[in-house]
Amino acid sequence: MPSDAAVTPLTGWGRTAPTAARLVRPGSPSEAVAALAAVRESGARGGIPRGLGRAYGDAAQNAGGTVWDLTRLDRIRAVDAEAGIVVCEAGTSLHRLMRMLLPLGWFVPVTPGTRYVTVGGAIGADIHGKNHHRAGSFARHVRSLDLLTADGEVRTVRPGTGLFDATAGGMGLTGIILAATIQLLPVRTSLVSVDTERTGDLDDVLARMTATDHLYRYSVAWIDLLARGRATGRSVLTRGDHAPPDALPPRARRDPLAFRPVRLPAPPPLPQRILSRPAAAAFNALWYRKAPRHRTGELQRLSAFFHPLDGVPHWNRVYGRGGFVQYQFVVGHGQEETLRRIVRRIADRRCPSFLAVLKRFGAAGPGWLSFPTEGWTLALDIPARLPGLAAFLDGLDEEVAGAGGRVYLAKDARLRPELLAAMYPRLPDFRALRAELDPGGVLMSDLARRLGL
Repeated sequence: MPSDAAVTPLTGWGRTAPTAARLVRPGSPSEAVAALAAVRESGARGGIPRGLGRAYGDAAQNAGGTVWDLTRLDRIRAVDAEAGIVVCEAGTSLHRLMRMLLPLGWFVPVTPGTRYVTVGGAIGADIHGKNHHRAGSFARHVRSLDLLTADGEVRTVRPGTGLFDATAGGMGLTGIILAATIQLLPVRTSLVSVDTERTGDLDDVLARMTATDHLYRYSVAWIDLLARGRATGRSVLTRGDHAPPDALPPRARRDPLAFRPVRLPAPPPLPQRILSRPAAAAFNALWYRKAPRHRTGELQRLSAFFHPLDGVPHWNRVYGRGGFVQYQFVVGHGQEETLRRIVRRIADRRCPSFLAVLKRFGAAGPGWLSFPTEGWTLALDIPARLPGLAAFLDGLDEEVAGAGGRVYLAKDARLRPELLAAMYPRLPDFRALRAELDPGGVLMSDLARRLGL
């Protein structure tokens, strides 16, 4: 371990469960090999790779050990502008890829709600977006990756192998991803044509998404989790696709692939009264009513449609020093009653959630610990200091596990380990491969210790 590595406090994006680790920033693949060797030789609590810190929980933390910050490994090595293939290092952000590739007519195949995610993090968490029902998760579009394993070997790993399936969604525990080759999505403009509609309750939005999601590349519903009674689960459903050039106004046609994300001032922490149940209920009601009942063909910038919160620096600080929990789960088709019951429980509990989104997942990918599986996923933000929150979420975990669902490990900092095997049936395979590749536990994180990964 480098003697000059600074001991640094780290948290996830939710700013909960802080721990401290030695932070090492390799600037090249060879430096990453040396940094891993130093940890392996020291035997001191292992190390874990970290990107831009957008995992909400403790997946990229390692109390008392080492964390490798890979954001300096951000070189774009090659672009095939004809085939839409990019080769880049693992610390390259999706934001950087968009800036470089959009003018060439290519877009990332999958993006989550933030573009400030590294390619290594996108693979390690096997991120998903609004297009999962059509495109699957990120790893499905990875043609190969270079993986530095615990023994110091750099392996080229391809889909269809056990090591690839363990690495996709493996939360950095199979090795340090150094680079990846990714298949991109062709686009002709940097705008999205968006259809918006209001739905009256949860059954209404589920029915509309089931019937017509296949007509859209992207689909997501903001859901009011404070509405009760006949309005329980009322939502604003937003769906769209990349706009064709002939849909653009004359000014936009001059530079149809321009990427101009908006940047706003950083917000101050919200007063506690704003985070209260009445304030959240009033905000949600206003947000629902201001949405159009039905609107088609609205043109939105990519940044506004995919990443509205990226325009607000450090928006995660609005919840104050206590931070927030982002709870996300998925349950399969046929388990809609479980989803209804959980939504009712959240509404009855009056959780002050401003940001809650519902999506419909398509078929699961091959990743052994990859989160998406066919069905319904709900994600919501909750202030971490809400009284009784831990016990309440424990109860939701049990509902999810009992329905054959799972929670998202990239957002978790609190799941009880005894529920993990029920949620992730390929867990024994993952543990066996880890034991074979890394018997000394060189790759280690707070998440791995807590859950026994």
